[in-house]
Amino acid sequence: MRTALLVVFSAFVAGRGFSQVRLSIAEGAKSTVFMQDSLSTPNEESTPAFVPDGKTVYMANHGVICLSKKVGHHWTKPRPISFTGKYQDWDPTLTPDGKRLLFVSNRSYVAMDGSIKRGNHLWMSQLVADGKWSEPKHLDSPVNEVGLVDYGPSISALGTICFCSSNRDDNKGMHAYLCRWAGDHFEKPQLLSLNGNEPTYDPYIAPDERYILFSSDSALYISYHTDGGWSPGEKLGPQVNEAAKAGMLWGPSISRDGKTLYYNGGTTDGIEMIPVRWK
Repeated sequence: MRTALLVVFSAFVAGRGFSQVRLSIAEGAKSTVFMQDSLSTPNEESTPAFVPDGKTVYMANHGVICLSKKVGHHWTKPRPISFTGKYQDWDPTLTPDGKRLLFVSNRSYVAMDGSIKRGNHLWMSQLVADGKWSEPKHLDSPVNEVGLVDYGPSISALGTICFCSSNRDDNKGMHAYLCRWAGDHFEKPQLLSLNGNEPTYDPYIAPDERYILFSSDSALYISYHTDGGWSPGEKLGPQVNEAAKAGMLWGPSISRDGKTLYYNGGTTDGIEMIPVRWK
C-alpha cells in the first residue's frame, strides 16, 4: 500500500502558496437539489466526489458507493461501483487526479497482531481500467487504529488526509484531524482545533490545502491555511446555515471549478448545492 501511495503522491510534492481570497455566498442565493432529475426522494445520497472533468460523480447511498455520469445536461441514475455492496461503505472522496478513492467502511481487516477486526475505518481503492476499481486496502496505523472510528475523509493533491475521529489521543468527543503524507508513509494525525474545543465533523481539505470546510455546532464553517497553521473557523453565510432545517449540516465539499458548495442536511432530502464565489 505504501509503494502505491508513493507513486501517486510523489508527483504532487511542490512548494505551497496560499492566496488571501475568501469564500462568500451571494445575497439572496438559494440552494437546490443535486441530480433531482434522476433521483427519487426521499433518498440518502451524500458526499459527492467528482472526477477532474466533472462528468462523473461518486456518491454514497444506503451504505453503497455509486457513480453517475453526465450525459448532455442530465445525470444518469446512480449505480453501484465494482467493490461495494457486501459491506457498509460511505463517505467517498477522490484524490484530485481521480485515480484513488478514499472512503469509510465497516469491512473486516487484519490488525497488526494478525487478528481479524471490524470497525468504521478508512479504506482506499485504485482506479484500474474502464471505471473499475481495485480491491480496497485498509489504511494501517497511524491513520486507522484498533478501537477507534474514522469518518468524513478528504484528501489533497499532496496526499494530506483530513478526517474526523472520536476519542482519539484522549481528545474526548468527535474532532477533525490532519494526517500528512511523508513520501512513503502517513505521519501521526494532528488534532485540528478549527472551532475551539467544539466537536468538528467532516473536514474537507481543498486540493491545494488553502482551506478546510467542516461541520460544527450543526452549521458549516471554513478555516483558511495561514503561516501559523489554520485560522479559527468562520461560519458560512445565512443562505446556508440559517436557511437549513433543524439538525446538523454535514458533508461539505466544493466543486472542481470552485463555484458550487455541496452539502447535506439542508432544506431538502439528499445532496444540496448552492453557488459560491471567492473574493
